[in-house]
Amino acid sequence: MKDYNKKYFLAANSCEGFYSSFTDNYSAEDGWRAYLIKGGPGTGKSSFMKYIAACAQKRNIPFELCICSSDPNSLDGIILPSKKTIILDATPPHAIEPTFPAICEEIINLGSFWDSEKITKHRKEVIEVTRKNKLLHKKASNFLKAAGELILDNYKTALACTDKEKTARFAEKLCIKYLKRRDNIGSEQVRFIEGISPLGIISYSKTVTENYRNIVVISDNFGSASNIIMQTVRKNALGLGHKIITLRNPFLPSTIIDHILIPELSLAFVSENEYMHFDCDARRIHARRFVNNGKLHNSISRIKFSKKVSRELLLSAAETLHFAKATHDQLEKYYIDAMDFSALTDFAQKTTEKMFS
Repeated sequence: MKDYNKKYFLAANSCEGFYSSFTDNYSAEDGWRAYLIKGGPGTGKSSFMKYIAACAQKRNIPFELCICSSDPNSLDGIILPSKKTIILDATPPHAIEPTFPAICEEIINLGSFWDSEKITKHRKEVIEVTRKNKLLHKKASNFLKAAGELILDNYKTALACTDKEKTARFAEKLCIKYLKRRDNIGSEQVRFIEGISPLGIISYSKTVTENYRNIVVISDNFGSASNIIMQTVRKNALGLGHKIITLRNPFLPSTIIDHILIPELSLAFVSENEYMHFDCDARRIHARRFVNNGKLHNSISRIKFSKKVSRELLLSAAETLHFAKATHDQLEKYYIDAMDFSALTDFAQKTTEKMFS
């Protein structure tokens, strides 16, 4: 499923620390069913979800892949929107415990398929590699935090040069044009389509360009005007009863919204910057119409310096995540050797039949 075009992240190695939106993607009140997978590294969590995705594809059941930002070849989750079902890796750093056991969440314990004695023979090695992995993630987090200070400074500088009222008025006009009231209560799922990973910055623009007919692109390298527009669209869409997917900025998720998707309208409002480009026919709006470029130019030296240094820090973070993945791969081997994958395969088949029945 390398080229599958519905890919998201449910978490980000952000400049604000690890940011998880796992529990923002299902609701007991709306009748969702969440399968929370527990188990150590190498116990088949991602393979289990890939099996479910393959079965869904064979049965023409729509599904969405949630990629692991720490290992883009692995999955953090599978979402089956038409069945209101979500399957999640519920282990740290995105650990989840049931809020409504049996009513909504069900725990799947893959630890029941390992031989504990085989793993404990490598007790010393497992502890050592686990600690090394944690230290590398901490180091990557420090690089990201430093980059975040510079990215945030550029955002605030651009925001100070942005005509906020003009931008908000324009955003309201966009909402009037594209959004109509629906007889529903608005709801929101929070995700990402870009993120820092061991492979660098990864973007899944095709999730938008190949699944949405109407796309409005805001070109904005700093996010100052586009964030005002996205915040306004979000507020209006929810108030008018739409079900939306809010895609937050992978570096400053609590501050900036990058994109708003409205699947039921096949409508997407997206922002374009140096890390994300949308190759498609779309209505394009440039942020410079809302920015006092003369005023912004007064800070251009500092902006360029911050951009250069933040890029280097993001690169260092990605390299460190690459080393962290290598230690995680080493850790997985101890658990893989202790797993009964034949029994796990039988379990996966029975569980999938239950999900799709």
